Amino acid sequence: MGAPGISGVMMSPAELPVLCYLATVSRINIVNEQPRIIYITAGAGGMYCGSCIRDNSLAAGLGELGWDVMLLPLYTPIRVDEENLSIDQVFFGGLNVYLQQKIPLFRHLPAAFDRWLNNPKLIQRVASRAVNVGPSELGDLTLSMVRGEHGYQSKEVKRLVDWLKVYAKPDLICLTNLLVGGCIPALKRELGVPVLVTLQGDDVFLDELEEPWRGKVLTEMRALASQADGFITFSSFYREVMAELLEVRREKFELTPLGVNVSEFKPALEARRVRESSQVIGFFARLSPEKGLHHLIDAFIALAGQVPEAQLKIGGWLAPKDRKFYEEQVEKIRKAELADRFEHVEAPSGEAKIEFFKEIDVFCVPAQFVEPKGLYLLEAMACGLPVVAPDQGALSEMVNSSHGGLLFEHGNMRSLTERLLKLLNDPELCQSIGESGRSWAETEADQEVMARATAEVFQRCLAHSRR
Repeated sequence: MGAPGISGVMMSPAELPVLCYLATVSRINIVNEQPRIIYITAGAGGMYCGSCIRDNSLAAGLGELGWDVMLLPLYTPIRVDEENLSIDQVFFGGLNVYLQQKIPLFRHLPAAFDRWLNNPKLIQRVASRAVNVGPSELGDLTLSMVRGEHGYQSKEVKRLVDWLKVYAKPDLICLTNLLVGGCIPALKRELGVPVLVTLQGDDVFLDELEEPWRGKVLTEMRALASQADGFITFSSFYREVMAELLEVRREKFELTPLGVNVSEFKPALEARRVRESSQVIGFFARLSPEKGLHHLIDAFIALAGQVPEAQLKIGGWLAPKDRKFYEEQVEKIRKAELADRFEHVEAPSGEAKIEFFKEIDVFCVPAQFVEPKGLYLLEAMACGLPVVAPDQGALSEMVNSSHGGLLFEHGNMRSLTERLLKLLNDPELCQSIGESGRSWAETEADQEVMARATAEVFQRCLAHSRR
């Protein structure tokens, strides 16, 4: 049975902790007069997700600056490797969204049943057992989602808008990407607040959709983009890509730095500074073709004979759909008789990730796609590690700005192998480049730097909306 909520609205027991939180924050706001920011992020079904980690870090940084920020998860609870700041409630629950897409009956079930399907613990339990479905198979669902009120999940849009109107009362809303932007028209109409969109991989997902879905989804995204008040990207390169793709004026884009809590990586930095010379190449990202794991393994096999002490250590999330791919890579290592120089660490979090960074000397993720973020590169730099990255996308911009690594020609195996060899054979160069990357991360890409730059964007947007 629900409890009476604000304005007589009945709320579920699951919403009570959130209401208490909001009431507390409201009392603080009376003193601080801070606008309320709702940041809508998207869970990745139990996977460590770079966007989730970045969004959570931003919320933490803004909170430390005194901003009133609520992190709202969509689809599934988010999984991060630090304190999780998102509320214990999920909107557009992945299970509910899927059932509404496939079975018409679920589009008309009462709210009580929806609350049960959107329960974070239930979603987490189902997600942990589900087989990952690639974006190429999600065309019809993606199209329905970006259609918002005109899609099969229209009642989810209404639930989100009603909840925000009654319980949160935001002054500004920021979305983690435009693929979750189907709710933008309703948010603007019903709440009358500015809506910003962070762009951090929308094009990558879009390009994996098959036609005719890609074209249809892109048409809807362009319509949504015209209604957003502005966009946030982390690199000039990606701003240009998305402005052209979405047919949006560049004046609507704001450039903010990507950031991590650099101080958290200090133990790895200190360990690296006293580490005896060794030759361990590290890879820490999703174990997938998109991240170029197979290219790194090929390069390692090619250089292993020239550097007898070279080792390869990899860590990161392995999705069920990529299991066969991963096993093929391990088989290549075995056939090359390098199994004793290869180590795989399951996706570690927190202190375990720091330990991983302590035990490597060169970091490389030769991503195949044009990377819009590259959080993993920034984390490695925060540890004082020299990085090797492809000369494209946000990665090349990051390396050129920081002087914290070497770039190789994208798609050129010889170029990748040469850059790795150059660092493995020159410990002093490794140390020098690593220190440059760390210094840059401290001054240009720290969590506080990211938060301050984003706060300025929010302030400008709020000021403009009040004119």
